[in-house]
This record gives sequence, C-alpha cells and structure tokens, in this order.
Amino acid sequence: MPERQSVLIPPQRESRAPARLSPGPRLRAGAAAATVWYLRVLAALNIVAVLSLPFREEVHEHNGGEFFTPYLATAGLVSAALALFLAMVMRRRKRAAWLFNLLFAGPLFLLYVLALTQDRYQDHLFNWLSAALTGGFVAALLLGRREFNAIGDRSNPRHALAVGAGGILLSGGLGTWLVDATNKVSGAPLTDKVVYTLLRSISVGPLADRVPAVHAPRWVDITINLLMAATFLLVLYVCFRSPRGRALLGEEDERRLRDLLDRHGDRDSLGYFALRRDKAAIFSPTGKAAVTYRVVGGVSLASGDPIGDPEAWPGAIDAWLSEARRHAWAPAVMGASEEAGTIYARHGLDALELGDEAIVDVADFSLDGRAMRVVRQAHNRVRRAGYTVTIRRHEDIPDDEMAQLVERADQWRDGATERGFSMALGRLGDPADGRCVMLECRDAQGEPRALLSFVPWGEQGLSLDLMRRDRDSENGLMEFMVVELLLRAGEIGVRRVSLNFAMFRSVFERGARLGAGPVLRLWRSVLTFFSRWWQIESLYRANAKYRPVWEPRFLLFAKSADIPRIGIASARAEGFLTPPALPSFARRGRRSVPDAPAGSTDSADSAGSAGAAGSGAKSSR
Repeated sequence: MPERQSVLIPPQRESRAPARLSPGPRLRAGAAAATVWYLRVLAALNIVAVLSLPFREEVHEHNGGEFFTPYLATAGLVSAALALFLAMVMRRRKRAAWLFNLLFAGPLFLLYVLALTQDRYQDHLFNWLSAALTGGFVAALLLGRREFNAIGDRSNPRHALAVGAGGILLSGGLGTWLVDATNKVSGAPLTDKVVYTLLRSISVGPLADRVPAVHAPRWVDITINLLMAATFLLVLYVCFRSPRGRALLGEEDERRLRDLLDRHGDRDSLGYFALRRDKAAIFSPTGKAAVTYRVVGGVSLASGDPIGDPEAWPGAIDAWLSEARRHAWAPAVMGASEEAGTIYARHGLDALELGDEAIVDVADFSLDGRAMRVVRQAHNRVRRAGYTVTIRRHEDIPDDEMAQLVERADQWRDGATERGFSMALGRLGDPADGRCVMLECRDAQGEPRALLSFVPWGEQGLSLDLMRRDRDSENGLMEFMVVELLLRAGEIGVRRVSLNFAMFRSVFERGARLGAGPVLRLWRSVLTFFSRWWQIESLYRANAKYRPVWEPRFLLFAKSADIPRIGIASARAEGFLTPPALPSFARRGRRSVPDAPAGSTDSADSAGSAGAAGSGAKSSR
C-alpha cells in the first residue's frame, strides 16, 4: 500500500514551545489559581465541620456574637457544595463565576473592615485573620479578572431562577413534611415548621434552635440540608453551564469543507465524516484548513484529522482551542492519526492511543494461501448458496431503488438508537453524497439481504460507513460482501479500503505473545472479559482475517482530569448513552437537528455479528 504523504512543517511552526509569561500575565494567572485553591480549601473545611461536632461548634461560635469567619466558612453542606462548585467553574475561568464571587465576597469584606473599626471586634485575633483571608480572596479576584473570560449562555439566569424556584418548593415541601412527621413537640404551627425547614436548609447547627416549637431528629436535619445542597448545585449548574454550541453544519460551511476534501481528502480516511450535519466547523484564518466539532456536555469534541492543507492545520487548531476557552469547553479529539496527533500535541494536548484502523491495500489482497483459508471457505460457501453482490456509486442508483434500500436499512437496524459520530456519516441516500459506494447483496431468489455503504476517501479510497443485514440471511454474509468489494474494487477505481476500527488492538496482539508482562496480560484479560458484551476482541479478530495494515488512532485531551467527562461525552455522541429528555416546555431554544434519514448508522447491528460475519462496523458506530 502506498505510504501516506508526509507533512512538512515550516521551521517557525516546528517548535511551538509556549512563550514564557511576563510578570503581569504570570501574576494574573497566579491570582486566578489562588482563588480556585481558596474555594477548594473552604469546601474541604466545611465538609470536615459537618462531620466533626467539635469543629462545627467552633465554627458556629465564630459565626455569632463578636466573631466572624472567612468568606464561605459556615460549616454547612450547602456552603461546602457552593464552594466546591465555584472552584470547578472558576478553574474553567467562567466570567459569571468571577462576578458571583466578587458580588458576595466584596461587600462581605467591606462589612468586616467596618466591623474592625469598632472596639468589640478588634480584640479578637481571629476576626483580623478572617478579614485578611476574605480581603486576600477579593484582591486575587481583582488581580486575576482578565483571566476569567469564558462566557456563558444568555438564557442561563432565566433557567436558573426557574430551577431554583422549583427546587426550593420541592425541597422545602418535602422537608416540611418530614419535620411534621417526626416533630417531637406537639402543637407546632405550620409556619414554625416552614421556618425550621428553611433554617435547616442553611445550616445543621444551632441556627434552627431559635424555633422552640419544633424539635426534629438529627437525620431529618441532615436530609433537609442535603436536599437544599442538591438544589443549590443544580441551580449553580444551570446558572454557569457553558453554551451548547451550534447544532448544524451550515450550507456554506459544508461547501467549503467539500472544496477542502476535493483537494486534500486523500490524507485521512475519516475526512468525509466531517460532513456530518450535527457538527460545526471552524476554519483557519487563511481558510485552507478546518476543524469540525460538536459540543456535548461541555466538551468540544472533534473527530479525525483537521480538514485541508496540513500547513494550515495549526491555524485551525488555534481557532478551535480559542473557541473552546472562550466558552469554557473541554477540548478533545477522537480518532486522530499520528500525524495530526503530533501537531495537536504542539498545541498543548496530550495523546492516548485508542486502537488501530484496519486498511486494506486492494493490490495486495488475495484469497490464495493457507492464511486466507477461512476467509476463502466462507466466501465460497455464501457464493454457492446463490448470493450475489452489486457495487454502485450512490449517484448511479435510481431514486426509487435508493428509497427501497433506505427503507430496508431502516428495517434491518438493530434497535431504535442511531449510533455513530467520529466514524459515521449519519445519513443514507442524500443526493449530496453521490460519490459514496453502495454494496447490495441479494439471495438466490433476488431478494435484498444486506447492504454496505462506504464514503469516499480521496479519489481512490473508500471508508466503511454503514453495515446492515437481514437477521434471517446466511451466516457470513458481511464477510462475503467485503471480499467481493476487495476483489472487484477496480471496477470503481478503488485502490484502498478502510474497514473497521479495533479498540486496543495492540493489547490483544502483544498480550498474547510469549514474554508479555503481567500488567499487559492483566489488561488483556480485562478487555477479553468485557468483550463478552462489547465484542472488542471479535472486531479485531474479524478484521485481522483480511491481513490489513493497522493505522493507530489517538484520543487527544488538554487535562487528564477531563478524561471522564470526555468519555461520557463521547459515549453520548456515539449514541451509547442517551440522557433523559427534558419536557418540551423546558428545552432551551436552539437550532434543532433534523431527524437522521432512515438507515443511518448503527453499530449494534454489525457488532452483533462481527465474529460470524468477519466484519463489524467501526467501533464508534
């Protein structure tokens, strides 16, 4: 198989070491980091105070009378949750969180300063320490204000008010019911129970003891406080959540991407999947390259390599990362090649190998030889059963036939969930995809039994997109179709075919070798165990039959702490996790994504028969 073209990076782009910050920016960055650490420490202290009675009583003593404590030190779960959440959003440099802290900590610091002008407060050293800590926090906020430039969604305040009102009513109502059911003092009026519940929502300390007509068990006090803490967290999440990003690929963006693919589409087998219409595109300043991405759960999820001229990739990557920082999105790339991963790494992203893509060079493929005996036998068995395969470009299929194929693909889909993102187009039969290739398999009676669809990979390549088959058809049908494509690829001018993506292929391969270490063997055993459900190993074994060239693919991320978020966002984008939908009246107004055409990608269909068919869909599908 001809080697992929190498990338020549100009000398000025070859070394992209970050420039050393001058004292001003370094001071601002340090001040911003200090505010995050202050909130983390206060969250930990509040949690300790909730769990430790002596410490909690000490904090409550310093919150009453002639004492006061630093900003957010209240020994309550609500304040602990507030401090922890604020630390998270401040770490993401959200402007709304900076303003929230300044509006609360600033007046509190001024109040402390005024209090210290009076003699009765000056005698207590802890008051001076509390004022100094609060003032230091405010000073750090002011010094680092330019670091907090991530914007939020304009609809957040409105939704936060609605969620807060509903949460308080629900938590307060449930708390009042618990107080009424467990109150040890009889004859308490409803108003006292409501006041007690509200005070317990603020603190589990002696604050609610001011209501003598109510005396509830300790577990009720903690439950009420936990309910309100959860409400607080939900309100803060809605208040500070990042914008969701554009939902659709615009017509002009799609045209520009197709122009880039016409010139550089042979570089990456996943390039055509950038045309998914649930992605957004951001271009380099020259317009010669672009990164396509989708925002899922606060993660800006790109896939594959940037589109276009590799010399313009750094400009597109810089623009994408700047957009992510501006909206406090966590940047991540799924399925980048080693070539692109190297350039992403120069922009501060770390890499983790996900697996390998199976690529078959048509000129090197043959059914001859002992190594191909299993594949040859399966192919001959299906052919003797009377099955035939038709290979056509989508543009050569009449409209009525394409409509029937789309309908069949929809009927053969395994389940209602459409899956695929990084290695799937998400549609079938669109007139704009005329260069895609369709393989239609019919039985001896001429009835359609299976289909494969491939997207273009440059002028002479194909990349697997969709696999569907009738569950009652002959076993090994997919393998038969793949072999037919590889043997007859010259009919449509194809010289290389990208098949499936094998997760952690190197682990299975190296872990089975003589002398493999204990860690590698343990990791292989774990993956083998989970392959019972997800068929990780079977996809690797099925594709290894074709003796492909394995091209590694990588996950790129900015911070290791974001990997769990990225994993969840990836699972959501691929269709393996589906969050519960909000009621229609509560959904945020945004550009909606139209329903995918019938027959769009679903990995469960192919993965379920990977071992028998010899070819499953790429693991993301």
